[in-house]
Amino acid sequence: MFKNKTVHGRNNFCGEKISTLRKSSKPKMSQRILAEKCQLFGVDIDKNAIQRIESGQRFLTDIEIICFCKIFNISADELLNLK
Repeated sequence: MFKNKTVHGRNNFCGEKISTLRKSSKPKMSQRILAEKCQLFGVDIDKNAIQRIESGQRFLTDIEIICFCKIFNISADELLNLK
């Protein structure tokens, strides 16, 4: 049966990028703070979901991708490593 995964077995392309952006922000942002910022944009997500996204265990919705782009002030192309 076909499974929607990257060639590396991950459920998303941008989890590693989200982790890198979060850790490189000044001051460094925790997963809990990132989840709180998402909630301010109306996206119901918690720290555990952020952890699963970053580790590639969880798919992302388009709404979540847009939210992360707004938080980190980047384009969707950049978040998805299309540039």
